Amino acid sequence: MKLPNGYGSVVKLSGKRRKPYMVRKTTGYRIDPVKEKKIAEYIIIGYARTKSEGLEMLADYNHNPYDTKAAKMTFSEVYEEWSKKKYPTVSESNVKGYTASYKACTLLYHRVFKDLKLADLQQVIDTCGKNYPTLKKVKILFNQLYGFALKNDICNKDYSTYVDIVQYKDRNPNKHSRNKFPREEIDRIWTMQDDKYYQIVLMLLYNGTRISEFLSLKKVNVHLDEQYFDVIDSKTENGIRKVPIADKLLPFYRNWYNSCPECEYLLHTEDGKPFKYRNYFDSYWTPLMEQIGIQRTPHCTRHTCISMLSEAGVQETVIKKIVGHSGAMTLTEKVYTHLDVRILIDAINRTLE
Repeated sequence: MKLPNGYGSVVKLSGKRRKPYMVRKTTGYRIDPVKEKKIAEYIIIGYARTKSEGLEMLADYNHNPYDTKAAKMTFSEVYEEWSKKKYPTVSESNVKGYTASYKACTLLYHRVFKDLKLADLQQVIDTCGKNYPTLKKVKILFNQLYGFALKNDICNKDYSTYVDIVQYKDRNPNKHSRNKFPREEIDRIWTMQDDKYYQIVLMLLYNGTRISEFLSLKKVNVHLDEQYFDVIDSKTENGIRKVPIADKLLPFYRNWYNSCPECEYLLHTEDGKPFKYRNYFDSYWTPLMEQIGIQRTPHCTRHTCISMLSEAGVQETVIKKIVGHSGAMTLTEKVYTHLDVRILIDAINRTLE
């Protein structure tokens, strides 16, 4: 069947090729000065495995013409162009979230964006091994990239809408157990308080920080005389805060502060380097817990601190200030944005009474 003039053509190329059919369309003509004849100029829309597939590509292009150069952009190239415009308009924490989500998509980096199908996106979700909250962020990144690609004629269809993450809602691959330490286990840890590494566990139990916040704490932000430390980098805005040091825990902080004068960080390895979470968890936390017969993760300490504060009758506003809770505050709570540090210290001391 002859195609209409100006519609384009599907041409079979010579040789053995995975996609032997070239889909092209004439954009104009030029005169060859040597042969003195008119020569057609083409844009190449793409390549197909079969002629029927090529005709379908040609029909799609004629129905909705797009920038053929943009249509060759890879997933990584689309991400780079999108991030240049997006990142200056969002917070640093959002940038970190998008960056982490992008790192989970290595399977797609070098794939042509326009050629991606739902199965490709779903494969990332099914194989990246992330927990449900992280999968939600990956899907949001897909949504953002497809929105950008559609607006810039990089693709014609948004497959991100159909990505299924609900199946992982109740079986998070990396889900942490956030059960609190019962009193009996806390008492068992206190019997080991002369060991400086068990002291870290106790400090976590009574300061309510995220493990990442505490491991990255620098001495310059620790105020021993005033009995608090500053968290200056957190995953949420409310996470930037002053954290009180309980009277009974203060000697542990002093021990670590003075144990390595040349160290920049409060907590450190034997050779004076800051802990990395994976190294801390595998080489320190896990052996310590096994030694005293406890099965908890560092994330349980934060949950335990919040529970102990609540059980001690500490006001919800004060608890939120101590642990940097990201939940919504009432109008009354927002008024008290600068609680006196002494109030916070008194509150954390109540958990030790």
